[in-house]
Amino acid sequence: MSRLADKVALVTGASKGIGAGIAKALAAEGAAVVVNYASSKAGADAVVAAIAAAGGKAVAVHGDVAKEADAKALVEAAIAHFGRLDIVVNNSGIYAFAPIEEVTVDQYRSMFDINVLGTLLVTKAAAPHLSEGASVINISSNITSVLMAGAAVYAGTKGAVDVITGVLANEFGPRGIRVNAILPGATETEGVETMTGGDSSLFDAFIAQTPLRRAGRPDDIGDVAAFLASDDARWITGERISVSGGLR
Repeated sequence: MSRLADKVALVTGASKGIGAGIAKALAAEGAAVVVNYASSKAGADAVVAAIAAAGGKAVAVHGDVAKEADAKALVEAAIAHFGRLDIVVNNSGIYAFAPIEEVTVDQYRSMFDINVLGTLLVTKAAAPHLSEGASVINISSNITSVLMAGAAVYAGTKGAVDVITGVLANEFGPRGIRVNAILPGATETEGVETMTGGDSSLFDAFIAQTPLRRAGRPDDIGDVAAFLASDDARWITGERISVSGGLR
């Protein structure tokens, strides 16, 4: 029997990259999935189509996680389409890298709004609907341990996500709800390709420092998310799990 049969999951930022990998992995384990997107409806529809082709259930729902009304609407969509909500994956995130002298207030606000406020708003909206056995999974980054130059703002957002994960694990624990964070390492996604603009030297440098000597794939992250969402991880909460091929 599939580990997530009869469960319903909401995955934010799931139209591509890690979010898409997570949505597909949860669906493969039997969960019905709300595939959230902020701008790429075509990408979200493609993820839903792939899930349906594999025999799963999914629906694409637009929403900006940094807006409280949209966060509530995402949760309401899960209830309306599938009748419940058991798994929340806070994956939506943006990043930009620059020396501190070049960091702008707009960059700071946009990254903290989506990466941190969005995580809080979606979890807040979901909380009344979660019951014993539910799982919240926050997607952080191992940038918080690599501490790359030029990543002060982005790493700051993910450091905040790590702390929020621990606090909410304590807050939700008495209700039997688990909260964990996944910290991906260098992972092949559309966003990385856009960021590098064809210059893979920085990405290659990360891979050279990775003990397993390859980049991560979205399904590498998705499989860990499916485990954390399942009863196999019933005694795991408040953890920061690095999924990085050993990169430190």
